[in-house]
Amino acid sequence: MSLLIRDARIISPGVDLPCASLWIQGDRIARIGSAGELPRASEEIDASGLLVVPGFIDIHTHGVAGVSAMDGTGEALRAMAAAKLTEGVTQFLPTTWTETPEALERAMHGIAAYREQPDLARVPGAHVEGPYLNPKCVGAQNPAFVRLPDLAEVDRLRAIAPIRLVSVAVEMEGAIDFVRQLRSWGIVSSLAHTAATYEEFLAAKAAGLTHLTHFANQMSPLHHRAIGIVGAGLLDNDVMVEVIADGIHLCPDMLRLVGKLIPAERLMLITDSISASGQPDGEYMEGGQRVIVRDSVCRLESGNLAGSTLRFDRALAIFHESTGIALSMLIAATSWNQARSLRLEGFGKVTPGYFADLALLDAQTLAPVTTIVGGKVVWRGEKISVSSPAV
Repeated sequence: MSLLIRDARIISPGVDLPCASLWIQGDRIARIGSAGELPRASEEIDASGLLVVPGFIDIHTHGVAGVSAMDGTGEALRAMAAAKLTEGVTQFLPTTWTETPEALERAMHGIAAYREQPDLARVPGAHVEGPYLNPKCVGAQNPAFVRLPDLAEVDRLRAIAPIRLVSVAVEMEGAIDFVRQLRSWGIVSSLAHTAATYEEFLAAKAAGLTHLTHFANQMSPLHHRAIGIVGAGLLDNDVMVEVIADGIHLCPDMLRLVGKLIPAERLMLITDSISASGQPDGEYMEGGQRVIVRDSVCRLESGNLAGSTLRFDRALAIFHESTGIALSMLIAATSWNQARSLRLEGFGKVTPGYFADLALLDAQTLAPVTTIVGGKVVWRGEKISVSSPAV
């Protein structure tokens, strides 16, 4: 099977082609050029006026469309995958809450069940956010289930389904050795829900820590006598930084500051979405706690923010509008940075030889109109058509 995407503006890290076409053979991008010089294909898409970008990779999403990763079923994961496609997301890491060992195991079984027939968005593995957090920095995580880093528990969970990312407070007892062992297992460690000092960050980085979870939220703040983890994210040249670009978790001025001080190659846009994403305002249960959603903002009864209802495409649009960073630079924060950080080979760029995981976006709003996974159109809006010309 072949697919020709004609006359699009192609945007990839460091690349902005104002009018070009893609020829896809099987599940890979085969050639890029003008429509006239590329072979005919069994299917064609007229992408005039659209952007073609690498499919988004959301490494931090708890739920969407009324379902959660914690539901623990393949059906729930499939519903998440279907909803994520409408955001232009072609891969995501279902993200757990701080819960009981049994609840985490159920979540992993649901991920494993979906991975047996991954017919929509790809799920390379899980993001375990907690329960290995600082109890003084839990935010919306359930303090009843916070516990010390437990390698035996992670080993049991990864035997059920792959774990790609674990968020952990590195100041907790045993956390440095925990991070070191995760690295040996090929699991990325991210600093989260933490009161760690900059010196503790450096020790964890030496052990293998590479990420900061939802930057500036529930982490030691910047101070002129102790720069904390917010300062670490601004100062360090290597650490990858998750950003919830909804204008709520980080105000617009903070988004501007992040965009000015942290280079695009270290940024990773995320949604941190919960089951209420795409749903009406109301009350929801997440991680054993009641979440109140009002005007699409999610909070516990205490007032703590509890994830988001953010769509990934809106995160890109808001961050782009707030910072003015060129799309050819900013697009790395949607997929390429995630792919290289998690060692997902062949993803995150629109270039020959890479997997044809793509999002076609409205050029004005950046809203998705078509999502392609492995060379197949798996979701399309009303304004797009796929033709089958005679070859």
